[in-house]
Amino acid sequence: MNRDLVRVLAVWVVSASVCAAQQLPAGTRAADDHSREGAAAERLREAEAALEKQDYAGAEAKLKVLAAERPKDARVLYDLGFAEERTHDDDAAAQAYAGAIAADATLAEPRVALGLLDARAGRAAKAHEELAQAAQMGSAAPELRGRALRALAALDEGTHPDTAVEELLAAVKLTGETPADATLSAELAAKKGDAEDAEAAYRRVLQHEPGNVDGTAGLARVLVQEKKNVEAEALLSEALKAHPDDPRLVSQLAALFATEDKGAEAIPLVEKLRAQPGFATDANLMRMEARLYAGNGQDAEAEKLYAALLAKQPGDASLLDDLGGVLVKEGKYAEAQGVLAKAVGMRASFATPEDWAEAAGHLAFAAEKNHDPRGTLQALAARATVLPNTASSLFLEALAHDTLHETKDAVKAYRAFLAVAGGKFPDEEFQARHRLVALENMR
Repeated sequence: MNRDLVRVLAVWVVSASVCAAQQLPAGTRAADDHSREGAAAERLREAEAALEKQDYAGAEAKLKVLAAERPKDARVLYDLGFAEERTHDDDAAAQAYAGAIAADATLAEPRVALGLLDARAGRAAKAHEELAQAAQMGSAAPELRGRALRALAALDEGTHPDTAVEELLAAVKLTGETPADATLSAELAAKKGDAEDAEAAYRRVLQHEPGNVDGTAGLARVLVQEKKNVEAEALLSEALKAHPDDPRLVSQLAALFATEDKGAEAIPLVEKLRAQPGFATDANLMRMEARLYAGNGQDAEAEKLYAALLAKQPGDASLLDDLGGVLVKEGKYAEAQGVLAKAVGMRASFATPEDWAEAAGHLAFAAEKNHDPRGTLQALAARATVLPNTASSLFLEALAHDTLHETKDAVKAYRAFLAVAGGKFPDEEFQARHRLVALENMR
């Protein structure tokens, strides 16, 4: 709590009692009143000494007695709220803070305390009003106004990022930038899509606190967005020397390795982390490891992990899609077709329509490999409702029609394929030209 405020209020209490005594006729009553004031001040000092020693329960007991005697004493009520909040009696603390504000509207401390308490309790609108009032109190200490402004920025971060930036800048002007300010500034810039400002802010975080894991992870994330992969890899690799088991750093570097086709480097990182208690069944890490295995040709290991994940999340269509892809690579075409058909049947479970359409394309491929041309065409028709045809989809369509002896449609699809292939699929293009010649001779 603010000890300067305590001293000011102590003077105010004593001064008020002296003035009152001067207005009374001489006699024992004035002396008794003065004595009572002195005793109350001593009890308040004892309570505040207990607060300083973090004996919150003891302080609370003393302050409740004082508050009953002095129900309009702002200092006593603020102290009581402070103690009650730390004994986890938030409702009583809020009532005490509100009483302190009613007793003396010029005090910023109880407004800030009540605003922060309401924010933690999810009463965002009420907290915003209280903190805004405290931030606008020119008579309040800069540290208190800065604290109110930072809390406002945190409240506005998700819904009003531009306002949050203004509030954060106002706080920095009052008290200078803290590492937490730089972190919030970076997060706000990242949310606005301003990678350059986000990078600069995260670098300030690391200037304030070299080795800060949050700052390192944030900077690495922004560097990847800026296509500065080499710098991001170096940053994460160095950070992992000091924090080898930090899940954020491990997952970020592993994901970076995966985008660079360095699955062999990424897999040991994730395996080591998953070997630790608490991470063995982490779904995000398991999924990352499964994808790394699949990308590295370790399909049996990937299949095992996907099966374990689906046992816990049977309604995850993207997991089914991933598993289907692994089964195709293993040559388990019938099983893959069944898994992918289930995924495509869960259209609403995909993040985007495009993701669902891609899964339909995977189903078409699995069906073709499973010698099910009708299934291939049905899957391609579903895909075409969202995505345009590609060389791959046209070739699958041609094969299916060819297998079904639907010559006219097969010729049309082969020609469409050759028109867009552009030499990128030499084997398939050779097959298409060969089949066109054969089909033309059959007419």
